[in-house]
Amino acid sequence: MIYIGLTGWGDHDSLYTHDIKPKDKLSEYSSHFPVVEVDASFYAIQPLHNALKWVKDTPDNFRFVVKAYQGMTRHQRSEGFYKDYGEMFQAFIASLKPYQDANKLTMVLFQFPPWFDCNRENVSYLRYCKSMMGDIPVALEFRNQTWYHEKYRESTIDFMNQNGWIHGIADEPQAGNGSIPIVPVVTNSYLTLIRMHGRNVHGWTRPKNADTNWRDVRYLYNYNKEELLEWKERVLKISKQSRDVIVLFNNNSGGDAANNAKQFQEILGIEYDGLAPRQLDLF
Repeated sequence: MIYIGLTGWGDHDSLYTHDIKPKDKLSEYSSHFPVVEVDASFYAIQPLHNALKWVKDTPDNFRFVVKAYQGMTRHQRSEGFYKDYGEMFQAFIASLKPYQDANKLTMVLFQFPPWFDCNRENVSYLRYCKSMMGDIPVALEFRNQTWYHEKYRESTIDFMNQNGWIHGIADEPQAGNGSIPIVPVVTNSYLTLIRMHGRNVHGWTRPKNADTNWRDVRYLYNYNKEELLEWKERVLKISKQSRDVIVLFNNNSGGDAANNAKQFQEILGIEYDGLAPRQLDLF
């Protein structure tokens, strides 16, 4: 099955009525898409009451991809509020219980930063992450091109296969070492993750500074029909090798993600059953 959705549910204005309250957005989102990425968990390990509400607000067959906390993926340079990595991982795993109890946790996404390159220390850390997560399905997405250099690409894929990582395949700007190429390779026969970041090279490489909100430009991109058709062929091929394929659009700096996701759903000819009832404007 191919599941199409978005990264987060708060910023997709085209999905919502003008007077909707933030607390009601996920419920309305789940009338449009069957899966979502929880990105709030990247910035802070979420309290149980948040996950309990999100589970309650969505239909029985709705799915969550939960993004690993930034300390776990070394975006944050220290353990922060936790005495060590073990305590951090245990706190994160505990926060997943509501999704697991409701049978709505599809996977946890470990997206590593551009400075996480292919070396012995980082390979060892990936083994540590996988061992800490136990039987929880985990996806691996890199942002450093060295993992896919000719010298290491086959070993990287073999490592994912042998250690039980779901391949996080990305479509993103080709902007040097801080980006990765499209590598449409399946490493798990049950699950594959695809994240669509757009192809805005200028926005991707623009440095963070006090004058610019980099999120307003980094994911500013609208996929055209030809690009989506290109991905149709890839996804159909991947779906023959992986039981479930999750496709998440993240190109929302200009509000394009929801429209592109709906376009892609139409191109693939998919209609989802079991979505939440759609709320409508009075006029």
